[in-house]
Amino acid sequence: MGRAAAVLAPVRRLAGGAALVAVLAAYFSLHEQLWSAGLGLDVAFVAFVLLPLLFALPWLALPARTARWLPYAAVVLVAGAVVADLAGAPVPGAFLKLGAVTAVGYLFAAFFESVLWAAAIAVVVPWIDVWSVWRGPTRHLVTKREELFTSFSIPFPIPGEHAAGALGLPDFLFFAVFLAAAARFGLRARLTWLAMTLSFGATMALAAYTEIFGGAGLPALPLLAVGFLLPNLDLLLRKLARAPRGH
Repeated sequence: MGRAAAVLAPVRRLAGGAALVAVLAAYFSLHEQLWSAGLGLDVAFVAFVLLPLLFALPWLALPARTARWLPYAAVVLVAGAVVADLAGAPVPGAFLKLGAVTAVGYLFAAFFESVLWAAAIAVVVPWIDVWSVWRGPTRHLVTKREELFTSFSIPFPIPGEHAAGALGLPDFLFFAVFLAAAARFGLRARLTWLAMTLSFGATMALAAYTEIFGGAGLPALPLLAVGFLLPNLDLLLRKLARAPRGH
């Protein structure tokens, strides 16, 4: 029974991922014809329904982080995302971009010698993201080169509206890096996934109700880093205490 379950588990994940992609692709294609609600309901739908469904795909793909074929899959997904963008196919492009950055993030995390590497990234990178959104390249792309930002982001269509929120590809990349690190080094992977997914919803809710960065949106990596660090803080502190001096 145990061997049969081990054989069936990848098949179930693949079938679940395919069904989820079909549901999300249908929503992405038909969202303008759906109900039209107020801002509060739109934010709640995106934060608690759409984002968890979308980020369930990296979770289902998590066992593939150790697969030998992952580098080849990453190359194919990146090429497919570029072709879809050039062809003006936003719906296939969104899922190809998600697959590409997830694969690259899983490959990147495989080079970590310790989970403390991931923790260090979680401490440093949010400050760079804040600067980028405030005065750096992200702000320039969002306010001056919107077509380029569209190419380097994945949208979250709002039901009943032509408008959509979006997260940059680096946000998805670091989500994959932190998730893979949590799974690889024995952290609380499920709780980490949940906290990081909700962090994006919280960031989008804040962006919808504030204009802190003058219309450039809000940086998503600060709350993402909290979503990685907070559920695992005690485990990380123990690993830090046991690390060799100067590690």
